[in-house]
Amino acid sequence: MDKQFRDLQLQQMDALLSSWKSAQLCARPKSGWVRAVRETLGMSAAAFARRLGISHAGVRKLEASEASDVITLATLRKLAQALDCELQYALVPRTSLTQQLQDRALAVAKEHLQPIAHSMALEDQAVVGPLNKLQFDLAVKELLEGSRRELW
Repeated sequence: MDKQFRDLQLQQMDALLSSWKSAQLCARPKSGWVRAVRETLGMSAAAFARRLGISHAGVRKLEASEASDVITLATLRKLAQALDCELQYALVPRTSLTQQLQDRALAVAKEHLQPIAHSMALEDQAVVGPLNKLQFDLAVKELLEGSRRELW
């Protein structure tokens, strides 16, 4: 993948995910979204079970599985549809993807250069001051411009 396309892809994904991050979504209710929405609508578990074509106990089991984070997305999508809701799903990075790459490149560069710097210092050939920073910055730039697989 050429660098220009890769950089564009990164910018587009950061922009797409930033809308999710800025949405300030509230935490999932303790009982789970399915049960909270169902109860808010005043729909009994029995009525919900009829809509889904399952037993009342099946509804309770599915609601419990959502509340305990073991439900599958396919099942959650089916439950949402039965409540006339739309399931929205995203992985929202804590920081931008660009920042994650930058942070990772810094860590990898440090990891790679530290043993070399130590060895050079033992031989009284240490790179110091601005040259050390320049060497580090060049290593970070090379990592960011190279294959991103090298970062991981």
